[in-house]
Amino acid sequence: MESDKIIITVSGADKVGIVAKVATLLAECQINIEDIKQTLMQGHFVMFMLCSIANTNKSLKDIQTILKEECNKMDMEVWVQRKEIFDSMHTVG
Repeated sequence: MESDKIIITVSGADKVGIVAKVATLLAECQINIEDIKQTLMQGHFVMFMLCSIANTNKSLKDIQTILKEECNKMDMEVWVQRKEIFDSMHTVG
């Protein structure tokens, strides 16, 4: 179901363990990573993840808080949005 999908964007200076840390947090919350794209541009790491929240008991706000707290520890920025909001923001009408 489309409403069970979220988009997570993580960015910041590249360092070891970013993907592992985020993936571990998501697994602990029973959030499934359905697609992942990452790139490195002149030392700047950017990752996009499409995830299913169908099996989690966490609210979107809980997920945002958990990821922000951990990403802050890694000096990374993170954005978490429902997929339908992300899609509507990135559609030229």
